[in-house]
Amino acid sequence: MELDVPVTVSDNIAVSDNIAVYDDIAVYDLGGSGPTAFYAHATGFHAHCWTSITSLLPNVHNVAYDARGHGDTPVGEAWATADVVDWTVYGSDAATVATALQGDGPVLGIGHSMGGAALLMAALQTPERFRGLVVYEPIAMPADVVPTGGQTNLLAMGARKRRNMFPSFEDAIANYSAKPPMNVFTPETMDTYVRHGFADGDDGQVHLKCRPEHEARTYEAGGNHGTWDRLGEVTVPVWVLCGSPQPMQPSARTEELASRIPGARYIQLDHLGHFGPMQSPAEIASIIAEASAAFD
Repeated sequence: MELDVPVTVSDNIAVSDNIAVYDDIAVYDLGGSGPTAFYAHATGFHAHCWTSITSLLPNVHNVAYDARGHGDTPVGEAWATADVVDWTVYGSDAATVATALQGDGPVLGIGHSMGGAALLMAALQTPERFRGLVVYEPIAMPADVVPTGGQTNLLAMGARKRRNMFPSFEDAIANYSAKPPMNVFTPETMDTYVRHGFADGDDGQVHLKCRPEHEARTYEAGGNHGTWDRLGEVTVPVWVLCGSPQPMQPSARTEELASRIPGARYIQLDHLGHFGPMQSPAEIASIIAEASAAFD
């Protein structure tokens, strides 16, 4: 992976031939050759959740990163206050990494949920760094429907109650695979989510890398970044993907979101849910390959 900017290495992250760290953000080369596709993950996930998709795209140079507080990227001190997550920081970080990849030329941004919102913000900030975006149910909503309670807080409450340690990786895989909402993951994606999303602890158990409190604060702040009101300013080509629209879910407003982006293409996949990229990697990889060719 070629970075045209200085790379600073965090003490707690080993750097090998497929990982670099820029401004404390862990960035991974996931293989392939050709035009660069740059992947941004959902809340609570990490870069390697994309590998079931990137493994099917050998003709694309696949690069992904861990958002702050996720995977091997520390929470850091970019927030206005230590106890509040500002999603514009997620957007700025995506722009930072896209800029770090400038040696590869403009990138195709691929984002899921929070990652989709981060890439939309990054494309608003640095449109010259993107040749296009493919975003699956990005989290952006109008100010008049940003809740002070309801679904967003339910997600935060669930995150704070989340079990954050298991006796082994295998126990975590068995737990998540047995119940909604993550039981829709393919076995390969589930294995990768757990083995890169947990770390061995000194107590002999495996511990979740994304701390429940950080995940909860991310959910609580998800409607406050104002991207919805700026969608008409997006100048790069965008394909917006959506699973079956469901009330009180991101999918309920995804088609409307797409209609606000000039020239956006909307693709609805009624057999998928919010975790579509983990549910049907081959299908999403096929759409990414189509977009990569279309955006040339």
